[in-house]
Amino acid sequence: QVQVVESGGGLVQAGDSLTLSCTTSGRPVSIYDMGWFRQTPRKERDFVAAIQRSSQNTYYADSVKGRFTISRDTAKNTVFLQMSSLKPEETAVYYCAAGREYSIGPSRYDYWGQGTQVTVSS
Repeated sequence: QVQVVESGGGLVQAGDSLTLSCTTSGRPVSIYDMGWFRQTPRKERDFVAAIQRSSQNTYYADSVKGRFTISRDTAKNTVFLQMSSLKPEETAVYYCAAGREYSIGPSRYDYWGQGTQVTVSS
Protein backbone atom coordinates (compact mmCIF):
# COMPACT_ATOMS: atom_id res chain seq x y z
CA GLN A 1 0.00 0.00 0.00
CA VAL A 2 1.29 3.41 -0.96
CA GLN A 3 0.81 6.36 1.35
CA VAL A 4 1.14 9.93 0.21
CA VAL A 5 1.90 12.69 2.68
CA GLU A 6 1.92 16.42 1.99
CA SER A 7 3.48 19.09 4.14
CA GLY A 8 4.42 22.73 4.04
CA GLY A 9 1.07 24.45 4.05
CA GLY A 10 0.42 27.51 6.13
CA LEU A 11 -0.76 31.08 6.31
CA VAL A 12 0.96 33.59 4.05
CA GLN A 13 0.24 37.03 2.71
CA ALA A 14 -0.65 37.85 -0.86
CA GLY A 15 2.49 37.98 -2.96
CA ASP A 16 4.42 35.62 -0.72
CA SER A 17 6.01 32.33 -1.67
CA LEU A 18 5.51 28.90 -0.18
CA THR A 19 6.86 25.45 -0.98
CA LEU A 20 4.83 22.30 -0.49
CA SER A 21 6.41 18.87 -0.17
CA CYS A 22 5.04 15.44 -0.94
CA THR A 23 6.55 12.10 -0.03
CA THR A 24 5.44 8.52 -0.49
CA SER A 25 5.92 5.41 1.58
CA GLY A 26 5.71 1.90 0.26
CA ARG A 27 6.88 2.84 -3.20
CA PRO A 28 9.21 5.65 -4.31
CA VAL A 29 7.94 8.80 -5.99
CA SER A 30 10.25 8.04 -8.91
CA ILE A 31 7.97 5.33 -10.28
CA TYR A 32 4.84 7.48 -10.39
CA ASP A 33 3.48 10.35 -12.34
CA MET A 34 2.84 12.94 -9.65
CA GLY A 35 0.29 15.69 -9.52
CA TRP A 36 -0.79 18.56 -7.34
CA PHE A 37 -4.42 19.56 -7.04
CA ARG A 38 -6.28 22.05 -4.90
CA GLN A 39 -9.81 22.25 -3.59
CA THR A 40 -12.02 24.71 -1.78
CA PRO A 41 -15.30 23.75 -0.10
CA ARG A 42 -17.33 25.22 -2.94
CA LYS A 43 -15.38 23.79 -5.86
CA GLU A 44 -14.19 20.59 -7.38
CA ARG A 45 -10.65 19.41 -7.03
CA ASP A 46 -8.71 21.45 -9.57
CA PHE A 47 -5.52 20.48 -11.31
CA VAL A 48 -2.46 22.58 -10.48
CA ALA A 49 0.65 20.83 -11.80
CA ALA A 50 2.01 17.44 -12.80
CA ILE A 51 5.39 15.87 -13.39
CA GLN A 52 5.94 12.81 -15.53
CA ARG A 53 7.87 9.92 -14.05
CA SER A 54 9.91 8.92 -17.07
CA SER A 55 10.87 12.18 -18.69
CA GLN A 56 10.40 14.73 -15.92
CA ASN A 57 8.12 16.66 -18.23
CA THR A 58 5.93 19.09 -16.37
CA TYR A 59 2.54 20.58 -17.02
CA TYR A 60 0.72 23.43 -15.32
CA ALA A 61 -2.71 24.90 -15.08
CA ASP A 62 -2.83 28.18 -16.98
CA SER A 63 -3.58 30.06 -13.80
CA VAL A 64 -0.27 29.10 -12.19
CA LYS A 65 2.12 29.09 -15.14
CA GLY A 66 5.16 31.17 -14.46
CA ARG A 67 4.48 31.28 -10.73
CA PHE A 68 4.45 27.64 -9.62
CA THR A 69 7.13 25.02 -10.20
CA ILE A 70 6.77 21.30 -9.67
CA SER A 71 9.93 19.27 -9.21
CA ARG A 72 11.07 15.88 -8.00
CA ASP A 73 14.08 14.98 -5.88
CA THR A 74 14.45 11.22 -6.07
CA ALA A 75 17.25 11.16 -3.51
CA LYS A 76 14.86 12.68 -0.98
CA ASN A 77 11.87 10.77 -2.34
CA THR A 78 10.02 14.06 -2.48
CA VAL A 79 8.02 16.07 -4.96
CA PHE A 80 7.90 19.81 -4.43
CA LEU A 81 5.49 22.51 -5.45
CA GLN A 82 7.14 25.90 -5.27
CA MET A 83 4.54 28.64 -5.29
CA SER A 84 5.24 32.31 -5.69
CA SER A 85 3.18 35.49 -5.99
CA LEU A 86 0.36 33.76 -4.19
CA LYS A 87 -3.13 35.24 -4.42
CA PRO A 88 -5.96 35.16 -1.87
CA GLU A 89 -8.14 33.21 -4.29
CA GLU A 90 -5.57 30.43 -4.19
CA THR A 91 -6.52 29.65 -0.63
CA ALA A 92 -7.36 25.96 -0.67
CA VAL A 93 -6.43 22.53 0.53
CA TYR A 94 -3.61 21.33 -1.67
CA TYR A 95 -3.42 17.63 -2.45
CA CYS A 96 -0.59 15.54 -3.81
CA ALA A 97 -1.39 12.48 -5.89
CA ALA A 98 0.54 9.57 -7.36
CA GLY A 99 -0.49 7.55 -10.37
CA ARG A 100 0.45 5.67 -13.50
CA GLU A 101 -0.85 8.24 -15.93
CA TYR A 102 0.48 11.72 -16.61
CA SER A 103 -2.79 13.58 -16.52
CA ILE A 104 -4.70 16.65 -15.35
CA GLY A 105 -7.65 14.52 -14.34
CA PRO A 106 -7.98 13.61 -10.66
CA SER A 107 -9.51 10.25 -11.54
CA ARG A 108 -6.27 9.19 -13.22
CA TYR A 109 -4.36 9.18 -9.97
CA ASP A 110 -4.40 6.19 -7.67
CA TYR A 111 -3.05 7.48 -4.38
CA TRP A 112 -3.83 10.69 -2.57
CA GLY A 113 -2.58 12.46 0.48
CA GLN A 114 -4.76 14.04 3.13
CA GLY A 115 -4.03 17.53 1.91
CA THR A 116 -2.34 20.54 3.39
CA GLN A 117 -4.08 23.88 3.93
CA VAL A 118 -2.73 26.95 2.23
CA THR A 119 -4.28 30.23 3.29
CA VAL A 120 -3.36 33.44 1.50
CA SER A 121 -4.43 36.61 3.26
CA SER A 122 -5.01 39.86 1.42
